Amino acid sequence: MRPLRICLIASNRYPVRQPFAGGLESLTHQLAGQLVRRGHEVTLFAAPGSDPALPVAALDVQSIQFTSAALRDVHAPAEEWMADHHAYLSLMLDLSSTGSHRFDVVHNNSLHHLPVAMAAMLDVPVLTTLHTPPTPWLESAMRASTAPVECTAVSLCTAAAWRHVADATVVHNGVDLDHWQPGVGGRSAVWTGRLVAEKAPHVAIEAALLAGIPLVLAGPAPDTAYFAREIEPRLSGDVMYVGHLDHQRLAELVAQSAVAVVTPVWEEPFGLVAIEAMACGTPVAGLAHGALPEIVAAGTGALAAGDDPADLAAAIDQSLACDRGAVRQHAVHRFSAAQMVDGYEARYSEVIDIRSAA
Repeated sequence: MRPLRICLIASNRYPVRQPFAGGLESLTHQLAGQLVRRGHEVTLFAAPGSDPALPVAALDVQSIQFTSAALRDVHAPAEEWMADHHAYLSLMLDLSSTGSHRFDVVHNNSLHHLPVAMAAMLDVPVLTTLHTPPTPWLESAMRASTAPVECTAVSLCTAAAWRHVADATVVHNGVDLDHWQPGVGGRSAVWTGRLVAEKAPHVAIEAALLAGIPLVLAGPAPDTAYFAREIEPRLSGDVMYVGHLDHQRLAELVAQSAVAVVTPVWEEPFGLVAIEAMACGTPVAGLAHGALPEIVAAGTGALAAGDDPADLAAAIDQSLACDRGAVRQHAVHRFSAAQMVDGYEARYSEVIDIRSAA
């Protein structure tokens, strides 16, 4: 397709840089880089401190200073909430006045409601990617919009969850197959991601111990109370936490693991760690929540129907028999970064054509 001028809006909570705070930051980094390599002119609006190798324009997150009178308001939102609000309000007001001169399309890859609520003010088409189950603020923005909200969703289950307010085209997340390379495996299981309650690494620990396989955990631990209560007491010679790794070391760890354990106890919208593992040829043993049943196919791993560690231990045993070459090929055929960018380019063309015909 012809080169486009793309405004890519990221989440402002964490910088888009390694080591990534989560899957959303990793995905945004990859998408921005892939679009640039395809010849598009990308401006990434992201948190201060994002990777300078990307075409970043920092969101105005911290500059606002409230008056003492405003701060005395007993109903004032939390400081972090106001920082989010100010960042996206400033950006959308700027785009409403200058966006059509600077961009062909705006891709809202954030989790905030204002890019949706204010999209109708812009003279440039806006595409929003749905990364989460429905939230009250975003539902409100969609219901109040004076124009159809153009959306993609990262999975079929996420699209279905939003169907009452949005008709979303599915563009599955993808991984850089040159980075996540196949490996020979090893004797240990691996768990990667944010160590938080809804991702339940404690369930992975219990299951690995029942399966008799050592487990390595890697990722940020933002909820220190959860980590101290549920993870630290379970660390032992067979359960190791190696910290928050950059993507190079993380890819090496996953490729050298026998199985990746993925344990969402909520309706996980996608599960990027699962396709990262499969790209390395590492089969996935997980809990069948959210999008994992549409990601993990027969021969690439096994899913436990409930949250019982014993059932997950059985899934770990079953996954160990998977052919690593077949697991890698599943990721190549269904979840490459190239396929993801193809999908977004197609949607950019569609929303541009829709706006031109209006």
